[in-house]
Amino acid sequence: MTYLATTGRRDDASASPPTGGGAGRRVPATVLALGTVSLVTDVSSEMVTAVLPLYLVLGLGLSPLQFGFLDGLFNAASAVVRLIGGHAADRSGRHKRIAGIGYLLSACSRLGLLLAGGATAGLATALAADRVGKGIRTAPRDALISLSGPPETLGRSFGVHRAMDTTGALLGPLAAFAVLWATADAYDAVFVVSFCIGLLGVLVLVLYVPGGPYLPSPTRPAPVPAKALAPLRDPAFRRILAAAALLGAATIGDSFVYLLLQRELDLSPGWFPLLPLGVAASYLLLAVPAGRIADRFGRRLPFLCGHFALLGVYAVLLTPLRPMAIVLVLVLLGVFYAATDGVLMALAGPVLPTTGRAGGLALLQTGQALTRLVGTAGFGAAWTLWGQRPALYAALTLLAVGLTCGWVLLRESSPLEGTAS
Repeated sequence: MTYLATTGRRDDASASPPTGGGAGRRVPATVLALGTVSLVTDVSSEMVTAVLPLYLVLGLGLSPLQFGFLDGLFNAASAVVRLIGGHAADRSGRHKRIAGIGYLLSACSRLGLLLAGGATAGLATALAADRVGKGIRTAPRDALISLSGPPETLGRSFGVHRAMDTTGALLGPLAAFAVLWATADAYDAVFVVSFCIGLLGVLVLVLYVPGGPYLPSPTRPAPVPAKALAPLRDPAFRRILAAAALLGAATIGDSFVYLLLQRELDLSPGWFPLLPLGVAASYLLLAVPAGRIADRFGRRLPFLCGHFALLGVYAVLLTPLRPMAIVLVLVLLGVFYAATDGVLMALAGPVLPTTGRAGGLALLQTGQALTRLVGTAGFGAAWTLWGQRPALYAALTLLAVGLTCGWVLLRESSPLEGTAS
């Protein structure tokens, strides 16, 4: 299978695959540049994300149902826009430009949070703009990663990118905690600092990520752009999409996990922004090893095992919690993300054609995010109507069923395992 190098050249299909220890095993420069952009951008976004549940639920007094609906709605808006971003990148071949628009929109949304003050409508608009920006950039960015190296190293490439991305997620809550401590809980200061850091991420993208259209090359005629739903014709891609969607429907969202920990253990609100740090640290340590394991032994099993770790999170939350349970829950969440996020993209990438890579990944991400909207809103409704323990039991049961279905859907390993060696 052909792939695009960081210089914009398309390697010949007959080129020999990279061998262990050689230059071909190095992470492509495009992946490192995009990882740096994601690191800086995640510092900006996680500063806001870390304080958002506390601000909306404890500050503005939203119910779990209202918070679950808003959180899921914003994620769904991001997911739908991914189809637009992916399709636009495939049609133009300018993946960097489309991604840059998304990064810039997310950075500017911080100003919206600042100007909104305490107005719920203004906050909702600003948060929607942030998620739309994320939706625009995600598929073109992941397509750039997928096209920057040979298929047999995609797990490593996505693992390195996700590790750098998670470094930003680790630093973001720390920055928010520091700003709140230094300014006596002034949320406006968090939004200002977040905006400045977001602009820095855009600058790194402009300066260091290779740009310009690299599809098609000057020596070949332009390929026919792939239609948005064309990947659904491929049975292998349909199985991956179905498995990701089913498992996504049983995901309740990190914010609810943090709120459950806070309520059960009566954590001080001042410590709430630090809860994502344990997840980020675990994810950071495991993202690259998970990618290497997926490259070597196949990507199906790590993806399913990651959801088994999420099942463990639900099970722990159903037990009488002690302070040490926080560590276990946060580590298991990190395992979940390390074994699923980049691995899913590496699993689907080789199945998709080069000229439709961004659109196909966008379709996969959209399907997964929309079902997560259903899962998040459903859990919020169940918590409000039945209480948190029945809601958790329902989530655990649904995830167990989803794991069983996912195993069946992905059991045919030939195209789905990628290029395991």
